[in-house]
Amino acid sequence: MKVNCPICNTLVEWSSTSLFRPFCSKKCQLIDLGEWAAEDRAIPATKQSPDTPENMPDIEDIEAMLSQQQDDFFKH
Repeated sequence: MKVNCPICNTLVEWSSTSLFRPFCSKKCQLIDLGEWAAEDRAIPATKQSPDTPENMPDIEDIEAMLSQQQDDFFKH
């Protein structure tokens, strides 16, 4: 099966012998990685779940909660 390289659109054989699949080369693979790192590429998100960092307690809240526990593993 052949696919297009996501960066340069060159046809690439999709097989175990194609080391950089779905990319045609290491260069295109690194370009893609750089775009993700620079946040030029992103997977669009919908509504955030309650477990997102914005809704999670900060470290001070967690430490305060742990200090109130009677049976704390780390206090023994």
